[in-house]
Order: sequence, then structure tokens, then C-alpha cells
Amino acid sequence: MAHPVRSDAEVLSVASEGVYHRLVLSARDAAPRVRPGHFATLAVGGPQSAMLLRRAFSIHRADVEAGTVELVVAERGEGTRELARARPGDRLDLIAPLGTPFPLPDGPVSALLVAADYGSAPLLALGEEIKRRGGQVGFILGAATADRLYGVEQARALTQDVLVVTEDGSAGLQGLVTDPLAQAVKAIDATVVHACGPMPMLREVSAIALGLGVRCHTAVEAAMACGVGICMTCVLPVVGEDGVSRFVRSCTDGPVFDGARVRWDDIGTVPPDLEGAAAMGGQG
Repeated sequence: MAHPVRSDAEVLSVASEGVYHRLVLSARDAAPRVRPGHFATLAVGGPQSAMLLRRAFSIHRADVEAGTVELVVAERGEGTRELARARPGDRLDLIAPLGTPFPLPDGPVSALLVAADYGSAPLLALGEEIKRRGGQVGFILGAATADRLYGVEQARALTQDVLVVTEDGSAGLQGLVTDPLAQAVKAIDATVVHACGPMPMLREVSAIALGLGVRCHTAVEAAMACGVGICMTCVLPVVGEDGVSRFVRSCTDGPVFDGARVRWDDIGTVPPDLEGAAAMGGQG
């Protein structure tokens, strides 16, 4: 469970990396609490802004000694464009860390880390931690085009087992990030898959891993209006340890879930067997 703190975080640097922007923020109270898979939220526009909702980002990495937290931002709308224009010395309202991180092994494991676009941001620190515990890692990094890849060189600094896949063939293999997944699992004898990216990709990754008998942990990309479990806009249907399906909040119960327990086909619906579904269906 995360123990978040709110910080008036100074922007130390902003670097363009492909189509993305990497922000390094001073956050001495938050940095020691961060684990791979945690996320952070930033307020945008200032107190008088019409942009009321905070923006959520996976934490790329945290440096306890430097007291910093790093985020990778893709420009998608007015709020993220404003963050991309931040300059050193600016101050941002940061809450971190939030959510449930990736589970870490007690000892050496062989793990395959799979990401689309900048979904690789939290996986690179995860790979470092797995290696620190004596394990080995491999990566599959994919995107539609080469400029939308993130962290390829960082991954190659960790392992020679890095596959790059782009839909247009502008870098690496041509195809989808899931195309070489089964072969990659077997190549490194992976016992666990960790994945971060859009829901359709995570659904396919989970299905392939399940078919191979490999555990799969997925960091979902869900729209989060509050980030702290109040608004219920980020719920997903998930099968609990007791076998009962319930809506759970991506921001507090996740964003990392056991891929075998997420009901991927039912996302966006209210399954009739979901606990409480009858009451939900009766609301006018």
C-alpha cells in the first residue's frame, strides 16, 4: 500500500525524449516511498485554472539520495501540453506515490517486461530491481512508430534480451508488441510477465501468458479523475481471491493487477454476475 505525500515540487529539469518529455522533480519526502508501478498526480493550470482534475502519470523512477521523482509525459491535451512547457525552477503540486506497485520477488526470477509506447516508464526501474535481487530480465518494447518508443537504450543497458517492435516497421520488427511474446517467454524461460500499456494490449498479453502457464502482472492505463479512490471513475471488473467478481478501483487496488483476474472482455460494462450488479442495473 502506498503512503502518498503532497509536495510543492520544484522542476529540476525537462528533457525531450522522442515525442515525450521527462520531468525530474524535487520530492524528498516522496522519493523513499516509491516502488516500481506506483504513480503520481500533478495539478495543472494553477488555483484559478478551469482544469480542475489532476493528471496521473506512472513514476519512471525515484532517486532516494537525490530526493527526486521522474515522470514521463506525453502531450495529449491542454494539461499535458502545459506540463511539457514546464521549465527548471517552476513548482508543481505533486501527490506521490499512489496505487499498488508491481509485486517484487523474494529471490532470483526470470521476468519478461512488455510495454507499448511510454508504458515502459515504470518497467525500467522494475527491471533494475529484479536484477538487483539476482534475477534476469528481457524486454519487448513496442509502438506504432519509432518516435513513440521509450526507453530502448535504458533497457539495453540492463540486458541484451531486448526486442523492439513497431507497427510500421520503422524500428525493429514490424508488427504488434504481442506478436513475439510467446517466443520471448520461452527464449528466456520467463516465469513471470510484467506489462504496461493500453487495455487491448494487456488483454492479449494476459491471454498469452495464461496459455503458457506464466504469471502476468499488468499495470492498467485507466482514466483517473481523482487518483485516490473517491470518484469511482476508474473501476474495472476483477475476480477476487474468493472467486467473486467485483468492481475495483484502478487507482487504489491497482494500477497493477494479476492479469488472469481482470475480466478484460467486460471492461466498460456491468456484467450480470458482478457483485451488486442488480442494484446498479436498477438505478435510473
